[in-house]
Amino acid sequence: MKTQEIPKKDRKYFIDWLRIALIISVFFFHVGMIFRPEQWHVNSKETFAFLDPIMWWLHLWRMPLLFLVSGVGTFYAIGHRTTWQYIKERLRRLYIPFSVGFFTLVPLMVYVERIDQYESLWSFIPHMFDGGPYPAGNISWHHLWFILYLLLISLLISPFLNYTKSGHYNMIRGKLISIASNRMGLNWLLPILILSQVVLRQYFPYSTHALYNDWAYFTYYLLFFLSGFMLFTSNKVVTALADDRRLYLYQTLVFTVLLFSLPSIFGEPSIIQDYARGITEMIISLSCGLTAIGYFKNYFNKDHKYRKELNQAIYPFYLLHQPMLIFVGYVVLQWDISYGLQAVLITILSLFFILASYILIKKFHVLRIAFGLKGKPKAKVSRKPKAEPAPALDK
Repeated sequence: MKTQEIPKKDRKYFIDWLRIALIISVFFFHVGMIFRPEQWHVNSKETFAFLDPIMWWLHLWRMPLLFLVSGVGTFYAIGHRTTWQYIKERLRRLYIPFSVGFFTLVPLMVYVERIDQYESLWSFIPHMFDGGPYPAGNISWHHLWFILYLLLISLLISPFLNYTKSGHYNMIRGKLISIASNRMGLNWLLPILILSQVVLRQYFPYSTHALYNDWAYFTYYLLFFLSGFMLFTSNKVVTALADDRRLYLYQTLVFTVLLFSLPSIFGEPSIIQDYARGITEMIISLSCGLTAIGYFKNYFNKDHKYRKELNQAIYPFYLLHQPMLIFVGYVVLQWDISYGLQAVLITILSLFFILASYILIKKFHVLRIAFGLKGKPKAKVSRKPKAEPAPALDK
């Protein structure tokens, strides 16, 4: 989740545009969650079953791809930094926004969810950390789980940063790049992904985002991050991927059809069907992400006057989007209007308040730091030429 500074001529613009698109997709995904049958933080009285398969399919690949893109960004963010400089930068850009959100944004969201249990916001504040972990208690990090996981992954790789500059590492990376650059060679990532989950999901079967019982999915995201860091920073790999983008698209379509056909193929639920579904989901997760990268590389690898501003804005946008959806959703869902109009108003009003908040955040240094932006640029002072020193007086 970082706007990395790399030379303009070397910048991979398609990664910026892909990151922007993914964060925007998270917003619309959560709009859909309000109207999905599954319980969310706020829900419409009427839900729409057709959203379930769509949301399920989107869930398979969006966040893994976002971790992959974050791995690419981290590679360039390191640059010539020392390990300690990198850690300090990660703490400032990830730990501070996470902490601010954990103590401010998330408790407000929990309050809205449980507003009937408290007389007012002020009566809730003394109890904002009561009852233990959410959902039984009030302690949660909601959507900030992504920031926390990214921070932990960043800290985990930090002891190995010097190694990534060694000849031995570059030799291994070179061999991996050579394999990945073959026709559909990135499919060699699948055995690693599948094996990790076959082992770990026996003990941690569900995606909880709670960390302490989410080690299968944490490892899954870590592997996507590392693949982005090691492979997708190679022009050779990305060029080969762009050439194979249609093949990865066909692979995505085939396994998507297979995924939704599994119940009719197997009939009654069984362990074999569970394994088949899990493996199919992982293939879709990778192949759909590869398809997106390939098409973005082919069609969006160019600069635009709004790219830099959008690339900066997506971090505060991510931090603010869910609180705004919950606040606005809570109000709009009480209005006696059609569900379609509710969805439109929740979308428009949430975007408006996010934009207004972002404009405010940009103006104040302390808010910029709190929401993961660089400090406010110092005003440039025009320096007048110094006057020549007066000649020394004779003693």
